[in-house]
Amino acid sequence: MQNQSSEDKAGPRIPPPLGLVRQPAREDPRLDPKILSAVARIAPGTELRQAIDDIIRSSEGALIVIGEPNDLAFLLSGGMRLDQSFTPQFLYELAKMDGAIIVNTPVTKIAHANVQLMPDPTIPSNETGTRHRTAERVAKQTEALVISISQQRETVTVFVGQSRYQLEPIADVLAKTNQALGTLETYRTRLEQVLTRLTALEFQNAVMLDDVLVTLQRAELTTRMAEEIERACVELGEEGRLIRMQLEELVADVPDEKAALVYDYHADGGAERTREGLEALAGIPYDQLLEFELLAVLGYPASVNPLDHSISPRGYRVLSHIPRLPDAVVKRVVSTLVGLEGIVRASQRELEAVEGVGTVRAREIREGLRRLQEHNLMDRYLQL
Repeated sequence: MQNQSSEDKAGPRIPPPLGLVRQPAREDPRLDPKILSAVARIAPGTELRQAIDDIIRSSEGALIVIGEPNDLAFLLSGGMRLDQSFTPQFLYELAKMDGAIIVNTPVTKIAHANVQLMPDPTIPSNETGTRHRTAERVAKQTEALVISISQQRETVTVFVGQSRYQLEPIADVLAKTNQALGTLETYRTRLEQVLTRLTALEFQNAVMLDDVLVTLQRAELTTRMAEEIERACVELGEEGRLIRMQLEELVADVPDEKAALVYDYHADGGAERTREGLEALAGIPYDQLLEFELLAVLGYPASVNPLDHSISPRGYRVLSHIPRLPDAVVKRVVSTLVGLEGIVRASQRELEAVEGVGTVRAREIREGLRRLQEHNLMDRYLQL
């Protein structure tokens, strides 16, 4: 049983998904926090988005700069100084004129309209249209949020600093996100399978390092798919409310499970090593979530053969599933008793002797461990 392959144990390893917008040759621009923040400001449900949609529906174009007017004054030539309260309708009407529109950072005032922007012409630009070239140069020169709406193509492009992102039609984003949500559900199901199997092996003291690596890989893949969907929800705005609710239900406990895995199985152990392991895990490229990379996350050299290396849990993950047991108490039990096997075999008196446990909690720990064993056996039976 201990020598069977990873595929026999929990199905084939999951390759990095191609869902949503991530492709092998192109990284999601929304990984840039500045772009994601900008996308959130013009997502459906915002007043800015209402004005942008009105401009597109009327087959107009526009160049909108969001920033402090005083900081942008050196770029402005001509036009009208307004300092009027911002409304979507007013912005839409101003877009009918030529020139750029300047809106203050909180989007409460429209400062200027029909102005000509004069950015540094030596700033490189890959854009072809005059409006987009100007938008890119202004964004690079000032770090302001610049929104360029193409009249002919009816597209919206966001520029922030050195970054650029073109919004997709909401219907397309919604379709891709729903598809990704289906993939996430599959990932979550497979994660539950390996977690159930790992728990059974833990109570049998029969865990191999490979069992942990498979579980950690699937937890991280689930996390990353959830992060892609979360970024899409930012772009969807109020259109993504239901998807966000489903996302929360699917992955709410995954970060805790992942942290508990690293805490339980890191070669050196301890909170600091757990933090470092999780940071290392997050830094592994999407297409390199393989065994030899994950070994380093848990503090093992690449020379270790995971299929032949037995390993014992410290018991943190199992104890964290017992209701009303504070994290500090769990860590004290783990540090006082020797591994999960020692915790399971501990007598009532030995548990009571742990600082912060006492009679009531000792009884709850023993009863909780018994229930978890029974529940795990039932889950394993239902999965067969």
